[in-house]
Amino acid sequence: MKILLAVDGSKHSLKTAKYLITFAGQCRQSPQVELVCVRAPVPKLPRMGRVVSAKQIRRYYEEEGWAALSKAKKLLDASGLSYAAQILVGPIAESIVKEAVRTRCDLIMIGTRGMTAAANLLMGSTATKVLNLSALPVLLVK
Repeated sequence: MKILLAVDGSKHSLKTAKYLITFAGQCRQSPQVELVCVRAPVPKLPRMGRVVSAKQIRRYYEEEGWAALSKAKKLLDASGLSYAAQILVGPIAESIVKEAVRTRCDLIMIGTRGMTAAANLLMGSTATKVLNLSALPVLLVK
């Protein structure tokens, strides 16, 4: 089994990583894990290149992404689960689903952040978008 675990560095996503470790313990074989953090693209503004270089923007994505992945990586390392970690840049829900398909995952695991139904209707959520976009099974962790 191959599982895509999407994290953003929040305490909610760490709960999801902990749940994955528990879930993996119940599987016959240890699952492969694709650990991803998706960063939303920096808005492109006119003449932005005069102030901020493409290299600086790439460094920003890398620093923020690896910082967001660090705690989940520590948990997975301590559990002994094998994983491949990466940072993606793009629309968050769409990037998660696309990566799960690209890497041939069997399941997407993502936290819900504990949103109420009313807040979810008003704001929408990444978890809801992933659920709606994905043809793969999605496990939402509250």
